[in-house]
Amino acid sequence: MTPRLPAVRPPVFRGRLHDARTATSIGRWLGVAIALCFGTGLISHYLQQPPGWLADVLPSRPVWGYRFTQGLHVAAGIAAVPLLLAKLWAVYPKLFEWPPLRSVRHALERLSVAVLVAGAVFELLTGLLNTVQWYPWPFSFVPVHFAVAWLLAGALLLHIVVKYPQIKGHWTRKSPGTVALPAVDGPDRRSFLTGLAAATGAVTLTTVGQSFTPLKAFDVLAPRHPDHGPMGLPVNRTAAAAGVAQVDSAAYRLMVAGPRPYTLTLAELAALTQYESVLPIACVEGWSKSAHWTGVRVTDLLRRAGAPSDARIRVVSLEKYGSYRVMEMGREYAHDPLTLLALKLNGQTLDPDHGYPARIIAPNRPGVLQTKWVTRLEVL
Repeated sequence: MTPRLPAVRPPVFRGRLHDARTATSIGRWLGVAIALCFGTGLISHYLQQPPGWLADVLPSRPVWGYRFTQGLHVAAGIAAVPLLLAKLWAVYPKLFEWPPLRSVRHALERLSVAVLVAGAVFELLTGLLNTVQWYPWPFSFVPVHFAVAWLLAGALLLHIVVKYPQIKGHWTRKSPGTVALPAVDGPDRRSFLTGLAAATGAVTLTTVGQSFTPLKAFDVLAPRHPDHGPMGLPVNRTAAAAGVAQVDSAAYRLMVAGPRPYTLTLAELAALTQYESVLPIACVEGWSKSAHWTGVRVTDLLRRAGAPSDARIRVVSLEKYGSYRVMEMGREYAHDPLTLLALKLNGQTLDPDHGYPARIIAPNRPGVLQTKWVTRLEVL
């Protein structure tokens, strides 16, 4: 007679740290962080790669707009890391539920959770690696990160709809139907959530100084410090990496192509009326810092070339390689009086790593579009 094998029973988890109220409490914080990341991420994406209908209406004010939204984007993403880990720890016993699929609604719930977890892990991991400019994958970061953000947002909305009854029932301590389980897994819920809040605050405090400079003294974990770099300002791409480490100032020419095209030497460019702007460099990696720029107003260069007041422009760099060596600028930016073809930074001639002999600096604009080593402006 064939012996009967003992029935396989799923493990039983008990403890207040694995209950629905704990998961809901963490989920509220995590949901806010993901919503902030998604909203500010949309702003960043469409400022970097605006569709044609949007390019000419993107606002150039407030001057600190992109600095704020992108700093918030990266800060919220970093804060979401410990929150996501805590959320997964609180709900992982659900992976061992038996039977695995009890109904169509339960199957839909599990599918939404699988997509939600995979999307959240992917977005946070790739976003963190982007802050240090390390891309150990074969795909292009920007379009894939953007597409998965929409997938994550959809999965989160579906998850909220499916789980709404449980979320509503555990939203507050006084929610009806909440059952307190014995605290056999360690600290109670309040201690756990307090520790999680402290951890989230700690990683935020030690990284947000890269964009919120009043806290730069605590900037010990971020990949950039706002004061570290040539002329006291960080750079992402050096002149050597761009292939323009040696620029012959005597041979340099700025070409302005328009109805009345013309060419300027560096000496002629420096002899034009110079203006000053205090504007931040704000990079997609999350760091930013304001600086004092001196140069020629782009709108004056365009007017001299006979450009109409609603013209956008194309900016071409001496850079030999790179996705942003050619950049287009909508009319709001091109004709803003604060937008400069800068020749000086903080009163000194530009360092090669900051775009010598001339670079674009414009308000409320991503750093990748503040083109360095400019050699040509084209009226579109």
